[in-house]
Amino acid sequence: MDYSPILHNLHVVPPSYVKNKLFVFCIMLSLWVYMIYCCVGYCTTVPNATAHKHAGRPAETENDIELFDNRDSSLGASRDLLNNENDSDGRGGEDWDEDSNAAAASGLLNGSESRKLPRAIIIGVKKGGTRALLEFLRAHPDIRAAGAEPHFFDRNYDKGLAWYRDLMPKTLEGQMTMEKTPSYYVTKEVPARIYTMSKDTKLIIVVRDPVTRAISDYTQTRSKKPDIPSFESLTFKNMTAGLIDTAWSAVQIGMYAKHLERWLQYFPMEQLLFVSGEHLISDPAGEMARVQDFLGLRRVVTDKHFHFNPAKGFPCLKRPEGNSKPHCLGKTKGRTHPNIDPEVVQRLRDFYKPFNSKFYQMTGHDFGWD
Repeated sequence: MDYSPILHNLHVVPPSYVKNKLFVFCIMLSLWVYMIYCCVGYCTTVPNATAHKHAGRPAETENDIELFDNRDSSLGASRDLLNNENDSDGRGGEDWDEDSNAAAASGLLNGSESRKLPRAIIIGVKKGGTRALLEFLRAHPDIRAAGAEPHFFDRNYDKGLAWYRDLMPKTLEGQMTMEKTPSYYVTKEVPARIYTMSKDTKLIIVVRDPVTRAISDYTQTRSKKPDIPSFESLTFKNMTAGLIDTAWSAVQIGMYAKHLERWLQYFPMEQLLFVSGEHLISDPAGEMARVQDFLGLRRVVTDKHFHFNPAKGFPCLKRPEGNSKPHCLGKTKGRTHPNIDPEVVQRLRDFYKPFNSKFYQMTGHDFGWD
């Protein structure tokens, strides 16, 4: 058996042995402390996936003409490229928001983010192109937009501004908070309520040929309620007399001039921007230049962000750098319109003509619908 000092004298332990044990123990302790520190530090920097969910957060409503998304079956022969409005969270373009998300992540780490009331609101119109515009705007790093339509000023006003603010995304200094709720434009109480929140709020309205818009509106409703009466019967109070039913919302929304008069009682025309839903498809970069100028933003979203897909019939977003695949939210072109009696369409055009003329005069822009 080999000689061992420990066995030779159980009461005497060499100093070097103790030092080695202590040295190993200190190293292990240091490693454990470092690992715990790293784990704790990592957990505190990762956003909680449920942190921003709010118990009272409204669900996305279907009152837009979404240029991209389609989940419903076709109804007729005429294709509606602006007729898709289902959005589970209103964030269809997250992949095109990376600059904003990177800034948000940075702000989360240094605690510089905060929720603010919107400085700009897309207030209308239903089936006009508001979802397309919002998705285009989300490609801008200085824009942060609420996901679902809040419907604060028309349905949830009694819940207060604190509730409304809590629905907004967190923003960094220099970023602009926005939301869209297309029903605001036609709701009587909304102009005064937005003015009370902030008289400097910038308002954007996406408009579209009122006849096409009405048919698109009807198409959406019919996709959910196939047993509703025909478009022709709903359009007229008395078909024989040819009297248009202006109480029907699909008709009433397109009387743009009538609604605009109410807004001008509270806001100057300089704070309202009217965007052409048709041009948003045919010339998205041109319309986006107008919108960015109106909002006081850099012209970041340009023609380099768009790729026209001839198969789909509308522009898709793409990254200006690299060769990545263009991002189209819809898998098909959109709902098709039912075949409407041409005489009914013409009567509607005649009905809208004086409203359109007044609207052109009020806005200083001829949208070319007549």
